Amino acid sequence: MNFRLTLFVLGWLLVFMGVVLLFPILFSLWFGDGEVMNFLASAVLTAGAGYGMTRWFRSDRRMTIREGFGIVTFGWLAFAIFGALPYLFGDVLSNPIDAFFESMSGFSTTGSTVITDLEPVPESILVWRSLTQWLGGMGIIVLSLAILPVLGVGGMQLFEAEVPGPTADRLRPRIQDTAKLLWGVYFFITALEAVFLMFGGMNFYEAVCHSLTTMATGGFSTENASIGAWDSTYIHVVITCFMFLAGVNFSLHFHCLRGSPKSYLKSEEFRFYVGLIAAAVLALFLFNLVVYDRAGTNLRDSTFNAVSLMTTTGYGTADYEGWPIVSQYMLITLMFVGGCAGSTGGGMKVVRVMLLLKHSVLQVTKLIHPKQVRFLKMDHKPVGDDVIQSILGFFALYIGLFLFASLAMAAFGVDLVTSGASVIACLSNIGPGLGDVGPTDNFAGLPGAGKVLLTFCMLFGRLELFTVMVVFVPAFWRK
Repeated sequence: MNFRLTLFVLGWLLVFMGVVLLFPILFSLWFGDGEVMNFLASAVLTAGAGYGMTRWFRSDRRMTIREGFGIVTFGWLAFAIFGALPYLFGDVLSNPIDAFFESMSGFSTTGSTVITDLEPVPESILVWRSLTQWLGGMGIIVLSLAILPVLGVGGMQLFEAEVPGPTADRLRPRIQDTAKLLWGVYFFITALEAVFLMFGGMNFYEAVCHSLTTMATGGFSTENASIGAWDSTYIHVVITCFMFLAGVNFSLHFHCLRGSPKSYLKSEEFRFYVGLIAAAVLALFLFNLVVYDRAGTNLRDSTFNAVSLMTTTGYGTADYEGWPIVSQYMLITLMFVGGCAGSTGGGMKVVRVMLLLKHSVLQVTKLIHPKQVRFLKMDHKPVGDDVIQSILGFFALYIGLFLFASLAMAAFGVDLVTSGASVIACLSNIGPGLGDVGPTDNFAGLPGAGKVLLTFCMLFGRLELFTVMVVFVPAFWRK
């Protein structure tokens, strides 16, 4: 791997992040919360460190896939480290481990938090918290590709290393144009949601924060009770709809905005995604009849929380730990599935689950008819063996990492339910789990070693395992 090229590009990324750190200053001045110098110092340190790297490390070599993996993996670590500065300088979190956890939770769009009380936290800090999720949702590297010409060389390596899903959709021949289109669609839908939320009674600050974290499927809120703080069916329905949209492949949104709404129905993954959510909502509604007196409230909460957890947003309107055990197990299952490929959602992705099921059915069919020749297809096109092998490898690594991390959490003294739930909540980038990290709790009480482990689970989950795993292979470091 070319270290000089990797550090040079990382330097420009930090310069960009330093500029972004200036944005919350506008809200600090608006609210007068006294955090201006906090963000100014964070911005200067971040941009200064980045600029120093661009001056010290230069390389004329062309970027390869190795540098692509290295830049994305270490870039996200650097974002989380420097993104923790406002929490430390603002004295919101005094423990560096907690600040790193909160920052990585933001950039990875996980939504797990160690802040026990959001009410006294300065508004500009909460804006930064929401902004980290919005930046991480579509991908900071993808955004940088769109606006930083220095990243133009080898851009496809960075794009493929960061964009979620078994394959990366190119909407335009030039990767910079694809990045601009994806971010344009992302910005438009985010702004649209903010308008809808303000019509429902949220003020500008609340609408901005929640639209940022909804479209990122992040789930950070400005209130301790999350979306449950607004007893408004309108707001719950609006956020449910936009969470659903955030869990859809953004290339489909682009085609729809270009005048081709039929693209949704042509996508087999989208149809499977809708079917899974509809089946989950119906099942939860029936199981929860024993808990709710009013069918309307039952349907609203069942729908909201099913969509929230499957899209890995993590918002809450109800304490689902009070639901029947079967309902809780269903929610855990949805956490594993996640959103569509090319969406901002986490998890294993709908397309992988769908193709795994198809592959299993095909293998059983071959046992019955060994001489029959059948091919695995999606959207009426054959799926290559390399894609299937990648999906099988991803599934094995995903389950293996889940089991290993759950065992490690148990070794740190965490109970059985909390161990497994905290790992899947972070590995699938969801936020809340069950047990001591349920929807009405947080991650503050976990041991420090457990927080560090879960922080890296967030990174693994956001970059879909392979991008981070390859860094641990000795051959990656050899010339």
